[in-house]
Amino acid sequence: MRLGIILQSNKPEHAWNTFRLGITSLKAGHRVEIFLMSEGSELDSVPDTKDFDVSVKVAEFKGLKGEIYACESCLKVRGKSESKVCPVSTMADLLKMVENSDKVLVFG
Repeated sequence: MRLGIILQSNKPEHAWNTFRLGITSLKAGHRVEIFLMSEGSELDSVPDTKDFDVSVKVAEFKGLKGEIYACESCLKVRGKSESKVCPVSTMADLLKMVENSDKVLVFG
């Protein structure tokens, strides 16, 4: 299965659960893409907490060949031109992810 996940939140628990699902899906043999938009585009500044080791989950997801993209417009609104965790993408890329996915989930 091809799973598309849209992360729209910068809350550590939301990001943590997004990547936990992505990791579980990759380990089950599925293809997973995560698109960061709105507050989710701030993933590179989401802090790890005692309960939510977001940076560890992001690294594990990437190590399993999961794909992550960040919305260029969402980054610009926040005064950023790039993301430290993934390539910058467009709405056309998001549309392609949605079209190519068997299922699309939204967190946040």
